[in-house]
Amino acid sequence: MNRYFIQLAYDGTAYHGWQRQPNAVTVQELIENTLTQYTGKPVWLTGQGRTDTGVHASEFFAHWDAEEDLRTLLRGPVEDGIRVLNRMLPNDLVIQRVFQVPETAHARFSALFRTYHYRVHWAKDPFRARYSWQIPACPDWDSVLKAAALLPGNRDFGCFARAGGGQQHDLCNLTHAQWKLNADQSAVFEIRANRFLRNMVRAIVGTLMEVGRGYRSYDQINDLLKEGTRSDAGTSAPAHGLCLVHVEYPDGIIQLNP
Repeated sequence: MNRYFIQLAYDGTAYHGWQRQPNAVTVQELIENTLTQYTGKPVWLTGQGRTDTGVHASEFFAHWDAEEDLRTLLRGPVEDGIRVLNRMLPNDLVIQRVFQVPETAHARFSALFRTYHYRVHWAKDPFRARYSWQIPACPDWDSVLKAAALLPGNRDFGCFARAGGGQQHDLCNLTHAQWKLNADQSAVFEIRANRFLRNMVRAIVGTLMEVGRGYRSYDQINDLLKEGTRSDAGTSAPAHGLCLVHVEYPDGIIQLNP
């Protein structure tokens, strides 16, 4: 049996997230149906995680198993097969790569770290509206940056998790949480961890923006991280500002397949 990774990018506006679900259009469903139609073989994908409704991804991986070699599955050169598959897909969803990996490689469980970006802006701009959250005014960035510096660590992040996420525990190893401020009245929040809880990044961003508007203090964020619950944190930021930008795997999975 052969195992294949597929790398995708998508604008999540029209989709109810990655994971297949009844009575809703999802990225997983579209990719599985398209691969099944083209290859003539049933394809069931395992994703590296899940993105919620309206969340975007510029780098997303999934895997599936098949007895056939990749050239047979894609009816010739892999690049040609990918071009045909992309013509079958809507314009807001693209297959970037398909490649074979070791049988033990797993899109979800082999992933070491994931990185998300969340974009905000405070000058009205119709060309940003689809991928960035327009906040009412420029926040107090000194307060925001100070509060964000509390986040990194290997700890329980249940205070930022939506109930019913299905996770067995709320521990995450968060290695990086920083804002980059731009000269054009916008900013990008970059956050990296081994795993994320459902709604976690959006809850963090929403809470930090409340700090920036003076609704919450540094000490309150410190207390929240130590013993808070979801009801103690802020309102989640909108989905459209969030994008999965990078997934890291061990050497021998992605590095051997540039």
